[in-house]
Amino acid sequence: MSDSSAPGSTPASPLEQSVFDEWPDAVRALFDGSSLASKMGFTASLLSVDTNGHVRTSLLGVGELYAPDSRTLCLALWPQARAARAIAQSGRAALSFVCDAAFYQVQLLVTPLAGVTGDDSGLVYLIGSIDTADAQSVHYARLTSGITFELEGEGSAVLDRWERQIEHLKQAAAAAGR
Repeated sequence: MSDSSAPGSTPASPLEQSVFDEWPDAVRALFDGSSLASKMGFTASLLSVDTNGHVRTSLLGVGELYAPDSRTLCLALWPQARAARAIAQSGRAALSFVCDAAFYQVQLLVTPLAGVTGDDSGLVYLIGSIDTADAQSVHYARLTSGITFELEGEGSAVLDRWERQIEHLKQAAAAAGR
């Protein structure tokens, strides 16, 4: 796609970029841990770099992300995920996703999250704070989605697991004072 301007006029920048250090309202609502079934299909890409300099990616759904406040994000990851190991080593990750017609990229400072009782899932719980973040959009194209998915087969079991994971993330965030 290209940006066309009237001849002789100064073209406006097609890129709109905003920098933030607190979750915008639309993002906070997405990561509030509620109404997971209605948010089904949303996918965020969690990127990290391992000690060999390789980028590792984990794709996460809304049942694995919870924002307990305006500057924090709790994550639930499988311990065998390469991204989980890379984050444990570096304490850093980047989360990218599409929300409210914009592309978001958020740099996170990440630490382990304790305080989950009664959890036998084997998941690793982490808490990240926003280091730097921006959202980008262009006036000539509206982002409608990023990576999306559809659950097959045991979808209701996955949704039930996500509900439990969010409850565990809420419990751990509360124990951490968030």
